[in-house]
Amino acid sequence: MVICKNMTIGKASGQGRLFPASLPVPGMMTINPRVTVRTAEGHRVVTVDSVIFHAYRVGDRMAETYAMVMLVEGGYADQNDIALAFGRSARTLRRDQERFAADGLKALGRQTGRAPGARRGDDVGGTRDRTILRLRVGGTSNRMIAEFLGLDEKTVRRHLRKLGWKLPDGQGRLFSKEKDTDSSLDDHGTAESAACGERGEEAEATDDEGSALGSVETPLAKSFDADPLDRSLDRLLAAMGVIDDAPPVFASASNVPRAGVLLAIPSLVKTDLLSIAHGIYGSIGPAFYGLRTTIVALVLLALLRIKRPEALKEYAPAELGRIVGLDRVPEVKTLRRKLTRLAKFNQAEQLGRELAKRRVADHGQALGFLYVDGHVRVYHGKHTIPKTHVTQMRISLPATTDYWVNDQRGDPLFVVTAEANASMTKMLPGILAEIRGLLGSERRITTVFDRGGWSPKLFAQLLLDHFDILTYRKGKFRHVAKKRFVLRKAVLDGRPVEYLLDDRAVRFLKGKLRLRQVTRLNDSGHQTAILTSRWDLRDVVVAFRMFERWRQENFFKYLRQEFAIDALTDYQVEPDDPTRSVPNPAWRAVDKDLRKVRASLAKLKEQFGTAAAENEEEHRPTMRGFKIANANLGKQIRAAQQRAAQLQAERSALARRVPIAEALQRKKVVKLATERKHLTNILKLVAYQIESELVAFVTPHYARAEDEARTLVQAALLSSGNLVPTNDELLVTLAPQSSPHRSRAIAALCDSLNETRTCFPGTRLQMRYTIGQSSMNS
Repeated sequence: MVICKNMTIGKASGQGRLFPASLPVPGMMTINPRVTVRTAEGHRVVTVDSVIFHAYRVGDRMAETYAMVMLVEGGYADQNDIALAFGRSARTLRRDQERFAADGLKALGRQTGRAPGARRGDDVGGTRDRTILRLRVGGTSNRMIAEFLGLDEKTVRRHLRKLGWKLPDGQGRLFSKEKDTDSSLDDHGTAESAACGERGEEAEATDDEGSALGSVETPLAKSFDADPLDRSLDRLLAAMGVIDDAPPVFASASNVPRAGVLLAIPSLVKTDLLSIAHGIYGSIGPAFYGLRTTIVALVLLALLRIKRPEALKEYAPAELGRIVGLDRVPEVKTLRRKLTRLAKFNQAEQLGRELAKRRVADHGQALGFLYVDGHVRVYHGKHTIPKTHVTQMRISLPATTDYWVNDQRGDPLFVVTAEANASMTKMLPGILAEIRGLLGSERRITTVFDRGGWSPKLFAQLLLDHFDILTYRKGKFRHVAKKRFVLRKAVLDGRPVEYLLDDRAVRFLKGKLRLRQVTRLNDSGHQTAILTSRWDLRDVVVAFRMFERWRQENFFKYLRQEFAIDALTDYQVEPDDPTRSVPNPAWRAVDKDLRKVRASLAKLKEQFGTAAAENEEEHRPTMRGFKIANANLGKQIRAAQQRAAQLQAERSALARRVPIAEALQRKKVVKLATERKHLTNILKLVAYQIESELVAFVTPHYARAEDEARTLVQAALLSSGNLVPTNDELLVTLAPQSSPHRSRAIAALCDSLNETRTCFPGTRLQMRYTIGQSSMNS
């Protein structure tokens, strides 16, 4: 075997060929009749049977090694021929094959030692030294740099000394556990994110005494890619375990679709969601899409009405990626994996609790009245799960129940998933215990709920626990005479209201429980009774706060339509407690038959009584004659009575409640997995809170805010815009809205957001918003 002048590998022979070889192509190298390699303009292309097999940049040793290994593994060329053609030894190629078989592609880029032929001290001040310095400035450890560049760690330290590198004061580690008091930028850009008011993302969990998660500032990571639209190097570093989350890098762009969603960034940062999540979950890296990117993407996607990960198939990943400072947004499978990884921590409940604490600190004045209600999500899958009553359909169906707590404005505070569809009477004590932990032991709390929480015994217990109640009265009650109702008028929450009301005291539990009953008389004559323990409020205020429950109902309707809270995030199930007590199906079946027989018996007795009342004495003067005349009816009555007695005996012999394992007759006892659903509910809750805060900014500047403020904000979030990043600022110029007065309202919103001086998470770029001028001049 020899290498010919034109780099052709084959047998040396002077004999002519029947079909002469084609004219040599510049840069072409033929390994065998099937495999050729051509080099041109800094790139190299490997073809097999005239089909492109691999392409890479000249000098990319990892890609070239991968091409060689795949040629051998595919049987396209002999190992020795390939090694000779690419200037490697067969022994080196065999080692590369072993590395690839053991640890995949990343193993080909982790070869230790210097490059073949390189001498100690080569490349001082060159590309490799610049790469070492850039990685070290970004916070990467010497060990990771050595693995990435295929060097010894001592070599990295020696090169850093020659380059004059010194560890900045206070840096110490990539994630410092102590807060640096110096927030100014140093020569290498290692100042902390507090430079523009952003909260740190590293937090330490506290003990169970109720203190909040503390946050500490962290140095910001830097990207190693020059082109914001090509993050190949950062993806490689993530695959190698060097970075935990790709830093956002924005590119200047015009007419970016849905750029308006960046209006949500100040409110998102204000919620402290990122720092709280970092304190709870720590990290889900090393990864290109880390914890911060995943959470920001999920919240922004919810605001864009991309309601489920599967819906991402309908959008261009590159377009959405520009909004979050990446070349591509996480796609369907990636986002599913991230949610699954977060769900494995089983910390969604803790995340919701800490977010609620932050919400209480910011909006405590709106928490005098808290509305509690359950939202039922119907399940149509193949698994057997507990049923619950669906009010809208008036039927019991397989479903799960989430209990939401909203403030008096209708905004959500937190959500709890009920165990096995527990009723509100069972859930209220636990929910109120959570509320007490959030608001403290001294504050007076009034909980508002519907008839699902009706239980005088529960009311007495809640009053002992220093909770006030406000609810509808359930069951029959004595109606109030119309002359006792008094017209009450007031202006509450800026709205005039008037009701016909009666106010009196009522007692329950044999006189032990004394409550206040405020009854409203409707125009139709219907009376609605309201019970409360608040004696200090005017009767019109009691009625108004009770009837304000429509805000929570509207909230559920809005979240179903706009955020798809009823949609399943996965189809996974988890084991349920097999000893959990449930109603006995056998008892219920017998009870159903008994009720049917009793209803039939009541009809027969009614017929018998009607016949007795209509009996003519001149025809049948005695009871004996009447019974003979109605013998068939009497026989049916006696049979029904016997059947009712038999069924009642059968029902008495059965237990009313049994373990669920017995009720399901040895079927697998499962329930829907709740962690991922609970986590996505919390993120959608945050998205709704962000939208509500933007609505509050817009309301003073928009005349039709009562009817259209939320749709206006939604339109602004979906609008396109221009992105212009500078060294310390990200300018977002939104497209004009559909009319001048709507554009003016959004311009006022932009001014309010600019005053917050918020930085985009993971960067020092301060957000600045403006709106196009074309419609403003109209």
